[in-house]
Amino acid sequence: MLATSFVSTLIRATNGIQSRPAPAKPEQLLQLYDIENCPYCRLVREALTELDLDVLILPCPKNGERFRPELVERGGRAQFPYLVDPNTGVEMYESLDIVNYLFETYGAGKRPLKWKLGGLQTFGSMLASAPRISKGMQARTGALPAELLELYSFESSPYARLVREELCALEIPYIVRNCGRTMASEWLLPPVRNAFSITPDSELENRRNLQAREGRLSIPYLMDPNTDSGLFESADILNHLQVHYGQ
Repeated sequence: MLATSFVSTLIRATNGIQSRPAPAKPEQLLQLYDIENCPYCRLVREALTELDLDVLILPCPKNGERFRPELVERGGRAQFPYLVDPNTGVEMYESLDIVNYLFETYGAGKRPLKWKLGGLQTFGSMLASAPRISKGMQARTGALPAELLELYSFESSPYARLVREELCALEIPYIVRNCGRTMASEWLLPPVRNAFSITPDSELENRRNLQAREGRLSIPYLMDPNTDSGLFESADILNHLQVHYGQ
């Protein structure tokens, strides 16, 4: 299962990994009606990582009953992704339109060249979806946590992807705390950083907060206020989700 997640990451190269924090940050959380392995949704999540914007994910897998009906009532059709920005009142479909909006609104209008090649990015994202075609796509609705889970993640992390797929299948809403990379030392694997006592002084608030909270930094990290738990390691997080929220 992990091998094909690495394949998806390799197909997207550096997309959804590197961050350049947005000059303006929204005061209220952005909201995204999303399907984890949808190639169009992936483009929006990559842009959110690259702009270092946190987002509330509202999972809408096939046959989902928790947020799909809500979206149809809100937007008129079950099409994904769908962005809600409570800061501006904007709500919109269409992945590339959403990407453009994010860069124009929070990236000071500086849209990187690659995002001007929208068709190419869409094709690449479709290729990345192929190895994981059935993962996280079908609803297995789980228990709804009383308080929102928070996932420290960056879009192209092969380990975080496994967790996001499970959250999508269980229809569990969660906050993504984006933790992209901004410096060379952050590309080193955690065991290498630990072996050489390297602690990158990241410019990203989420990375600094996680380092301060746990004394180390590794992605993914799930914070569950309902059980007062903080977990690294995708396998441990998946087990936690099944024990507490699975069918």
